[in-house]
Amino acid sequence: MWSGWQEKNNMAALKRHQKKIGVGGAIITPYAKRLVNQVLDSGRISYGPMLRRFEEEFARVSGRKFAVSANSGTSALQVAFHALKEKDGWKDGDEVIVPAITFVATSNVVLQNGLKPVFVDVDPYTYHIDPKKIDAAVTPRTRAIAPVHLFGMSADMDPIMAIARKHKLRVVEDSCEAVGVRYKGRPVGMDGDISCFSTYMAHLVTTGVGGLALTNDPDIAVHMRSLVNHGRDSIYVSMDADKGLTGKARFDMANKRFSFVSIGYSYRMTELEGALGIAELKYLKKNIKLRQRYAAYLLKGMKRYEKFLQLPTRPADREHAYMMFTMVIKDPALFTRDEIVAWLEDWNVETRYMMPLINQPVYRKMFGDLESKYPVTARINHHGFYIGCHPEMNKKHLDYILAVFDAFFKNKGLIS
Repeated sequence: MWSGWQEKNNMAALKRHQKKIGVGGAIITPYAKRLVNQVLDSGRISYGPMLRRFEEEFARVSGRKFAVSANSGTSALQVAFHALKEKDGWKDGDEVIVPAITFVATSNVVLQNGLKPVFVDVDPYTYHIDPKKIDAAVTPRTRAIAPVHLFGMSADMDPIMAIARKHKLRVVEDSCEAVGVRYKGRPVGMDGDISCFSTYMAHLVTTGVGGLALTNDPDIAVHMRSLVNHGRDSIYVSMDADKGLTGKARFDMANKRFSFVSIGYSYRMTELEGALGIAELKYLKKNIKLRQRYAAYLLKGMKRYEKFLQLPTRPADREHAYMMFTMVIKDPALFTRDEIVAWLEDWNVETRYMMPLINQPVYRKMFGDLESKYPVTARINHHGFYIGCHPEMNKKHLDYILAVFDAFFKNKGLIS
């Protein structure tokens, strides 16, 4: 067990002065405050120039033609699948291939659209859907693949797109955790029919709440915008639609305010989130570089623990924004996830599990115990966790985290 009294005493002193190091947060810059005040001074909160600008800039960053704002990444995914189901005539019970590791929303929206998620195991090092296992999951009822770009890095999209073309499947990319990074030189989220992003707290672009659905198909873009606005006739989606019109044309446009062509949703974002989003995009590259620098520092400092922990892996063909700093315990006989997570939390280092899905209580109730079918996923579900790696941190935080890990392994007698 850990013996150095002086070292233990020093750690206790450090702990007293260290507030909890969270897994993420938000920095409200003076530029963001200025844009928000512009919105407040305008008296215009509903969809307007700030949101349009945010959508246009977000689409440009992601290599897309159209962006439709929504009140969450989940809402963006919901309208994406809804639009494709209506456009392509999918039937209830048709199937969508989903990775067995992802945030629950990816699979939930499939179910909420009357479709069936078909799970596929993930790569043991990147934690993304394993392209080599997708073909076996395709059936005559498969309609789409939903690859997820987890933890700040792209899934392996080239083989996924090849499978989609082979089977004539749609692709909806859940890009909620990877805006601004590249895969083989191109922006994450530009390959599929639709890509969906989140701007929720602690994401790479943060507006408090919010999300976007991106596409290059103008018809799909119009349909999704209608669905976000209660299914309203797409000719009228904002209070500016009748600007400059007179007479019968103005009356006809006004009449469309109460013409609904789909069973839609109230998923709208406000101008305030648009203002925050514009400011966040301005600093996105800088913030990703900070995350990468901090991750490199942690990777170097934790190299001595590699025989105990599987640290983040980045294939050479893609960038990593390190939205989280992931770890998987290699030998649970030495220590369990519960032990190390409890230690970190007790020493004010916040943790989370690595997106467990198929073992969630509601999924066990619906599908039974699936983990034996997905061994890589099962290992991550029981032995994976992550800590923060974000711009609100600094070198003092990083050194403290490394000291806490060092104390854990010394206390377990695994290092001297």
